[in-house]
Amino acid sequence: MVPFDSSYDFVINMLFQDIPGIIHGKTSDRGCSGSAFDPLGQSRGPAPPLEAKNEDSPEEKIRQLEKKVNELVEESCVANSCGDLKLVLFNLASQYSANEMYAEALNTYQVIVKNKMFSNAGRLKVNMGNIYLKQRNYSKAIKFYRMALDQIPSVHKEMRIKIMQNIGVTFIKTGQYSDAINSFEHIMSMAPSLKAGFNLILSYFAVGDREKMKKAFQRLIAVPLEIDEDDKYISPSDDPHTNLVIEAIKNDHLRQMERERKATAEKYIMTAAKLIAPVIEASFAVGYDWCVEVVKASQYVELANDLEINKAITYLRQKDFNQAVETLKMFEKKDSRVKSAAATNLSFLYFLENEFAQASSYADLAVNSDRYNPSALTNKGNTVFANGDYEKAAEFYKEALRNDSSCTEALYNIGLAYKKLNRLDEALDCFLKLHAILRNSAQVLYQIASVYLTYELMDDPSQAMEWLMQLISVAPTDSRALSKLGGLHDSEGDKSQALQYYYESYRYFPSNIEVIEWLGAYYIDTQFCEKAIQYFERASLIQPTQVKWQLMVASCFRRSGNYQKALDTYKDIHRKFPENVECLRFLVRLCTDIGLKEVQEYATKLKRLEKMKEIREQLRSGRVSAQSLAEMAVGVPAAGEKGALAVELRYNLRVTGSLAPPSSPLPWMPSHAQVRPTWKDSGGSKGERLSAQLRALPGAGEPYESCSSKELGECLAPPAPPAPPTSPAPP
Repeated sequence: MVPFDSSYDFVINMLFQDIPGIIHGKTSDRGCSGSAFDPLGQSRGPAPPLEAKNEDSPEEKIRQLEKKVNELVEESCVANSCGDLKLVLFNLASQYSANEMYAEALNTYQVIVKNKMFSNAGRLKVNMGNIYLKQRNYSKAIKFYRMALDQIPSVHKEMRIKIMQNIGVTFIKTGQYSDAINSFEHIMSMAPSLKAGFNLILSYFAVGDREKMKKAFQRLIAVPLEIDEDDKYISPSDDPHTNLVIEAIKNDHLRQMERERKATAEKYIMTAAKLIAPVIEASFAVGYDWCVEVVKASQYVELANDLEINKAITYLRQKDFNQAVETLKMFEKKDSRVKSAAATNLSFLYFLENEFAQASSYADLAVNSDRYNPSALTNKGNTVFANGDYEKAAEFYKEALRNDSSCTEALYNIGLAYKKLNRLDEALDCFLKLHAILRNSAQVLYQIASVYLTYELMDDPSQAMEWLMQLISVAPTDSRALSKLGGLHDSEGDKSQALQYYYESYRYFPSNIEVIEWLGAYYIDTQFCEKAIQYFERASLIQPTQVKWQLMVASCFRRSGNYQKALDTYKDIHRKFPENVECLRFLVRLCTDIGLKEVQEYATKLKRLEKMKEIREQLRSGRVSAQSLAEMAVGVPAAGEKGALAVELRYNLRVTGSLAPPSSPLPWMPSHAQVRPTWKDSGGSKGERLSAQLRALPGAGEPYESCSSKELGECLAPPAPPAPPTSPAPP
C-alpha cells in the first residue's frame, strides 16, 4: 500500500520567540593595565597563514546549526514585530509535529483555525488529519480530510486529488475497501496516477473482484509517465556542440528524476502483476500469461521478460522444478540481458539438484551473455567450489565483487574458499567485512566464531566465546551454537556454565547424541545417576542398534542401588544382543550377588563367548591354523570343556554356516546352552569346506572390559551337556 501524502505540511522558517533583542557580545579575561602600546601588533610578528575550514568537523557543524537557529529567531522576531502572529504559531505547530509532540501541535493548529479571518484553514486541517493518521485515529483523520476537502476551492484540483488519495489510504487502513475504491476510482477518472492505480488494485484484490482487478491493472499500465524517450539522449550526428549538450543533460537532475519515475512505475507494475496473477485465472500460470500479454501491448514491453522470469521463480517456490526449467529455457534465444538472468537461475537450479555439470554449463552461458553479472560469476564460482578448486572459485568471487561491491554472497563465499584453503586470516578478514554490512546475520557470526575455533594454537577461546554469544543473541534457538559454547566452557573447566548451554541445546534439539552423552556423563560424575537415565534412554531410542546406551541405562540403575531394575534391563539387553560379553559379565555378577539360579546358565554362555572370542583372535593373528580348528570342531568327542566348545562350533556351522553363533535360536530348538545336536563326519571334503568357512570368518571385537577382578572359571564350572533332542537333526 502506498503511504499517505504528507506534502501539505507547510513549514515557514520562523520560530515563535518573543525576544526584544539579541546581543552577541564577547568578554575578555585579560587586564588592560600594564600592556605595552603596540596598536599595529608589530611585536607579535607576521600573522600565520589562514587555515582551511573543515566543514565536516563537529565544531563546524555546530557552528552552522547555531547560525541557522539565530536566523530563525531573527525572522521570528521580525514577524512578531510586524504583528503577523499566525506565521509564528504555524511554524510552532509544524515544529511540534516534526518532534512528534502531536497534542501540542494539534492545540496550536486549533488556535489558528478558530480565527475566522484566516482564509487558509482548509490547508491546516490537512495537517491535522495527517497527525490523526499518524496517531492511528482514523475516524478523526477522515473527518478532518473531508473538512479540508469542503473548504478548498475546486480550482485547486491537484490539492483536492491528493486529499482524496489520503482519504482512500485511510479507508484501506480501516478495512472499508468499498469506500476506498470509490476514492481511487474518482482519482483515476480525474487525474490518473501510479499511486492511485496501485492502491485501486489492492482494494479490488482485498474484495476479491477478479474482473475489476484486470481492468485496474490495465488502467495502471495506461498511466502516462510523461518522460522523454531514451533515444533523445543518443547523439544523431558528429556535431561536437550537440554532443556536448547531450552529454550535459544525459545525467542531470531532470534525467535522474525521470529514471526514478520510471523505476517506480516498473516496481508498481511488477508488484501488482505478482499479486493478481495467481487469483485472476484458474491457475497462476494462466494469470501470468495474461499479465505478460497486457504488458507486451503497453509502453513497458521490456517488463514482459521480467514477468516470465518471475513466473519461473514462482514455479520454484511451488517446488515445480520441471516447469521452472522449461520456462527459463525459453530465454536462451532472447537478448543478452534476459538470457543472462535466465541462465543464472538455471545454473542455480541445477546446482541445488547437485547436477554440477549442467550448473557449470549454464553459469558459463550467463557469464558469456553478461560478463558484468555478479550473480552469474558467483554461480560459476560455486560450481568450481563444488569441484574442489577453491583457488579458482575465489577468483570468480573476486571478479563478482569488482563488478558489484555490494554482492554479499560473493564476499561470504570468498571467506568459505579461504577457510577451505586454510588461509584463516584472510577468511576472517572477509567475514569481518561482511559483518560490518550485515550486522545481524547469524551465518556470518557463526563463520567468524568457526574461524576462531579452527585456530589450533589458540590458547584463549574468549574470542570464539564472544562471537558465539553474539550468535545466540541473534539466533537464541541455535542448538549447534549452544553446544559449541558448552564445549568451550567445559574445556575451560566451567562445568556449571557448560551444563547450562548443553541443557539449552538439548531442549531445542533433543536428538544430538554428543549433547546427550555429555549430559549423561555429567550426571554420573556428579552422582545423580537417576537423572542420567532419561538421557541414555533417549540415546537408545535414537540409536537402537548401539548396545552401549542400553548398557549405560542398566549401569545407572546398578549405581543407584536399584538392582532388580538393573537385572531386568541386563536381561532385556541379553535378549536383543546375545553375543555381548559385557552384558553377560554383569548378569553373572548380579545373579551371584542376589543368589539367583540363572547364574550357571549365564556363566556358561559367557565362557563360551570368551572362548569364541579367543579363537577369533588366534585365527586373526595366525597363531592357530584354520585346519586345526576344523579338526577340533569335527573330530573332538563331546566331553569335557574342549568337547563343549567343539559341540558349540559344530552347532554354529550347521545353523549359520560359520563359527559365529546364530543371532537368535531357531523356533523349533531350545537355546543352544541346553542343546547338543549330533554331527556326522562325511570325510575329508567336509574338513576342506570347514577350513574355507573358517578363513572367511569375520572378526568381532568387544570394546567392553569386565568389571570383576575375579576370574569366573575359579568359582563356576560349566554343567555337563544334556542328551541330544529327540527331533531329527537336519542333513
